[in-house]
Amino acid sequence: MSALCHIAPLITLSEYTFMIQQQNFGSGEDVSVALTEILNLPPMDKRNGCRFSNVSSIAVFSSAIFVVSLILVRLLYVIYHSRRPLSKRASKPVSTLIILGSGGHTAEMLNLLAVLRKDRFNPRFYIAAATDNMSLEKAQLLENSLATESATSVKHSAQFMKIYRSREVGQSYITSIWTTLIAMVHALWLMIKIRPEVILCNGPGTCIPLCAIAFIFKVVGIKWSSIFYVESIARVRRLSLSGLLLYKFRMADQLFVQWPQLQRQYPRATYVGRLM
Repeated sequence: MSALCHIAPLITLSEYTFMIQQQNFGSGEDVSVALTEILNLPPMDKRNGCRFSNVSSIAVFSSAIFVVSLILVRLLYVIYHSRRPLSKRASKPVSTLIILGSGGHTAEMLNLLAVLRKDRFNPRFYIAAATDNMSLEKAQLLENSLATESATSVKHSAQFMKIYRSREVGQSYITSIWTTLIAMVHALWLMIKIRPEVILCNGPGTCIPLCAIAFIFKVVGIKWSSIFYVESIARVRRLSLSGLLLYKFRMADQLFVQWPQLQRQYPRATYVGRLM
């Protein structure tokens, strides 16, 4: 046995077992007892295995509770601080993402941009749906006129991009699940590329994936983007689907409505009067 102890570090456990069997330890239970004695291990007990399994389960459960608690605390922090103004950076320009929609959405957004301080919100990134060509053309005309007035180049102040739509007009909700997933992946790539400090939107469904990614970025601490949503003037009694999602899930830092009865129905919204 002393010779076996000297060469034990040089042989495998299976070889050790075979050698012990050759020394006539008897049954398999005797071999197990001999191994525990040689390796200075406590005998195997089914109750010990159960205790170890219970401890592991408790550790996993406690870790999960801890992680969920951290996420909830961070979520509450983001919701609480989202409504605070950007006064600390009032002297610095902020990169701004402007989400355009087809038809009246773009017209309202361009009217809003006409009274916006361009030096405050700079550079500007315009995003429209991949199937919407008119909106980006109108935004380019606006930026060209601004560049002419200030004798600057549009390349330094504005960029124009497209994104896949989550749902086309008239598209079924079942097929829109797949297109929404594609739009979310595309929105993630655009948000990583742009990393805006301010997001302006006013109703198109295109804004939902971008705002959702921006909100997740805030919760996990990647980038803080302030989301400002201006509901369309056509919405008198109820919010649009985009506005309702941003309101219910508290993704928008500020949600502005243009009718007082709309503000009474959604008290966390801010009534600003008619902007058109």
